[in-house]
Amino acid sequence: MTKAEFASHKGMGTLAAFLFASPMPGTSISFSISRYAEPMRSAPSAALSDVAAIRRGAAILLLAAFATAVLAPSLFWLLLTGTVVAGIGVLAFRFTEVFTVAWLLIAGATLEMILGDLLGEWWFQATIAAVKGAGLGLTAIAALRWGARLDAFNPAWAWCAMFLGGWVHGLYPGLTLDDSVRSLIGSVAPFAFGFARVSRRWADAVIRVTPWIPLCSVAAGAVFDLAGVRPLFVNSAGFRLAGLGHPAFLAGVAQTAVYASLLAIFRQGRWADLVLLGTNFLILLLTGARAPLSYAIAVGSLATVLVRSPAFPARHRLLLILSAATVLLFALLLLGAVGADLSMVRAFNVLEIGVGNLSGRQLLWPNFEQAAALSPWVGWGVGAGNVIIPQGGLVAELLHTWAAHNEYLRVAAEGGELGRALMILMFVLWVARHTRALPQADKVIMRLAFIAFAGHAFTDNLLISTPACVLFTFAIAVFARGEWEARENRRLPDSLPEA
Repeated sequence: MTKAEFASHKGMGTLAAFLFASPMPGTSISFSISRYAEPMRSAPSAALSDVAAIRRGAAILLLAAFATAVLAPSLFWLLLTGTVVAGIGVLAFRFTEVFTVAWLLIAGATLEMILGDLLGEWWFQATIAAVKGAGLGLTAIAALRWGARLDAFNPAWAWCAMFLGGWVHGLYPGLTLDDSVRSLIGSVAPFAFGFARVSRRWADAVIRVTPWIPLCSVAAGAVFDLAGVRPLFVNSAGFRLAGLGHPAFLAGVAQTAVYASLLAIFRQGRWADLVLLGTNFLILLLTGARAPLSYAIAVGSLATVLVRSPAFPARHRLLLILSAATVLLFALLLLGAVGADLSMVRAFNVLEIGVGNLSGRQLLWPNFEQAAALSPWVGWGVGAGNVIIPQGGLVAELLHTWAAHNEYLRVAAEGGELGRALMILMFVLWVARHTRALPQADKVIMRLAFIAFAGHAFTDNLLISTPACVLFTFAIAVFARGEWEARENRRLPDSLPEA
């Protein structure tokens, strides 16, 4: 169908024309499990490709919906919803990269925070479920389009083992099997794309958009602030930049954006990437999140020393560091000259008052330590971390959280010592395997990033939040790009999907 023909249709004619149109020339479907297996491809002239089957199914649903509007009105909306979902599925299949980028921007914006504030608490969990469910749906589409893979060391397998262990041993009092299943799905969702053979274009799109996610969140948050709907900054021991979500979540996304900017700088050495790096560091500073800022600075500093890059030689790095130090010193002197009160900003306020613990960990950790001690080997099942501290109890009401703020402790409570050891082992093997084929700069930066992640996990919730979807999807994209480049360099037969 030509663009002119498509534009000429109006209303239902557009949908019908789209549903009944023949598949695009060159459409191919592949599915493979073996790492180097050659995907099976259907002939472009096949009468019923998967896309065509979806279209015809949607058309049948649409016709059935109109029929039920007359014969059984109560089923009309159900069938019409099915038609819409089928249409979205076709579009997602055709434009998987675009849908993934849109999903990543939504996940990074942590919309559950603003929707929960504006519309009620129910929207908080519902939005998280919708975002993670959409990610799983896109993974299924990517696997259908380009092929599936086993990804033997994916940390999602550790969550599955912990779930089985808790189910056999017995779940924590107050945790139902349905709750544990939902927690399992939410826990594996951030790692889901590791089970799909994504295209080079998909990987490049994810990597390119990642540095822009914090900026988009802050820009959208500024619009809501100007409209008087929701403030861009929140006051918590000083003002903190929140964007559309929470300062801690924005900091987590900005930390991943820093890593993405570093990769781009050492690969291409463009000034635009340097500006993005500086902007994301500024966002990290304004969120007032000390741990993400510290780890991002550590990764950036070590990468500057350890990584060899013709695109970003040592003399340019030295010039950049001296320039940044000069600008920072000048800015501090200027703010001091005009009498600005830096203590109003959280990052400077905590330095001035010397606060060591702002998350109430001394009230949170003992509950998880006690629960872990009662089942030290296999824990209490995935999801136990949500009920160990009663959500309506005094601690939750005081701190506005019931999470452990320590992933090692939470995993020990849910999976025991065996589950925690398995989780750590899977992460080590997963990162080691997938970074092995990366270029030197990418390898060093990604390994440093995951070492920082391992340290950061002692004091924060990192594994299953929506910012985790951004981090692990970005990491999987970097791994996939490395596989593509390794195959191109070795001139091996193509076993990955077409770009």
